[in-house]
Amino acid sequence: MIPPDNIKVKVVVRITSKSYSQSAKAVLILAHGAGAPADSPFMEQLAGELEKQGIACVRFEFPYMQKRREDGKKRPPDRAPVLLEAFKQQIQQVRAEVGSQCRLVIGGKSMGGRMASLVASEGDAQVDAVVCFGYPFHPPGKLDRWRIDHLPDVSCPLLVLQGTRDPFGKPEELDALGSIKGIARLRWLDGGNHDFATLVRHPLNQSDLIREAAKITRQFLEDYAGG
Repeated sequence: MIPPDNIKVKVVVRITSKSYSQSAKAVLILAHGAGAPADSPFMEQLAGELEKQGIACVRFEFPYMQKRREDGKKRPPDRAPVLLEAFKQQIQQVRAEVGSQCRLVIGGKSMGGRMASLVASEGDAQVDAVVCFGYPFHPPGKLDRWRIDHLPDVSCPLLVLQGTRDPFGKPEELDALGSIKGIARLRWLDGGNHDFATLVRHPLNQSDLIREAAKITRQFLEDYAGG
C-alpha cells in the first residue's frame, strides 16, 4: 500500500529510552495500539522491560493520537496510509540518528504491531526484524476477517507475542489455520489477554507477562537479527 504523495505527518510526541544513543546496538521503534497513547502504563512498562534486556526503544504517536493529546477528544485511528507514512518517517529519522551499523527493529502493541508488519511487507523498509505485542489477527468474534494476507511478504524475521486469552487471536483459532507464512516465531503468553493481563487466580500477573515478553524479544533478536 503506497500512501499519496500529499500526506504529511508532523511528529509531536516522541519518547526515547535512556539507553538510546548513536552507540546503541539495537533500537526498537515501538508504536502504540488503537486506543492508548505512547505513554500508557502498558507501553511504559514494556519499554522499561525491553531496556533492561538491552533493547533501546523509541516511541511515537500517530497523528490522531497527537490530536487527542492536544484537545482531549477521542478519535478513531487514521486511515492506513497516514499511519504507515508516520511509521516510515520514524524509521528514516531513527536510521539517520543511529547509523547503518545499528540493528533497527520495528513493532508495537496491537494496531501498532500490525502497521509495523505492513511497513515491512512493502519490501523497502530496511529494518532487521518486526515484533508484534498482541497481534490483531481478526476483530473479536469475526473469524471471517483475518488480517494476515500481507504477512508472507514481510521481508525480515517477525515475532508475535500473544496472550492465550486474546480475543483477537486465540491458540485454537490459529491452530485451525496451520502455519502462517511470514511469522518466524509465535510465542504464547499463558493466561494473558490482549493487554497481557491475567485472571486473579493465575499464578502470573500482567507485569510478569510483559517481563517475559521482553526476554523473549531479546532471545528472538539474538537468534534472528544478529544479537
